[in-house]
Amino acid sequence: MTPAEITAKPTLIPAGYLAKSVSFPPGYLGTGTPTHLADIYSLSSCVNDDFADYVNFWKHNGYWLFDRPEIIQTIAQENQIDLTGSLLFYYEVYGLEFDGKLWRAYDPSGSSETNVAAPRQKQLEGFDVVTFFAGSTPECSPLACNNLAEKIPTNSHCLLENLQEAKSQLENGAFADGEPGPYRIFAVYTVGWSQDAA
Repeated sequence: MTPAEITAKPTLIPAGYLAKSVSFPPGYLGTGTPTHLADIYSLSSCVNDDFADYVNFWKHNGYWLFDRPEIIQTIAQENQIDLTGSLLFYYEVYGLEFDGKLWRAYDPSGSSETNVAAPRQKQLEGFDVVTFFAGSTPECSPLACNNLAEKIPTNSHCLLENLQEAKSQLENGAFADGEPGPYRIFAVYTVGWSQDAA
């Protein structure tokens, strides 16, 4: 894919919502853990848990996230899942994935329809790089899962500051020591549970 074709692609695409725990799991804080981290806002559930093993409910969209916060709340109510302490995240995804050498186009996985209702208000927290080896659900966030934040500068949420930084780190091979790709870049936003969608 040529630079012109890449530039012509949409920058960020609405991907959906997910509720997660953000505190450090037992045993995570230890030798090698960057001291500037306050919590983990990774999309992956390797370090910070999702609100449930939600794929089993089959209410996710083509990005394996949720189109609206109300879907998450309904799942929780119907299955006695306590959302207390969970943060609600909204994600946008870069329209190309990186295979370790080149950027390439991809389509949302699965037959699930995607119709994301964007929030009226959102707080950008940073950018996460996520592996999609199987091409379906989000897998690992190497900054947290492989502790690459020890050598790649991140903010206090274990996220990169901007899209260009994420692209540059991928292209420069900074993620080569983590889990295998392809890699997709997600903008990570926090939103309120009572926030109405646009």
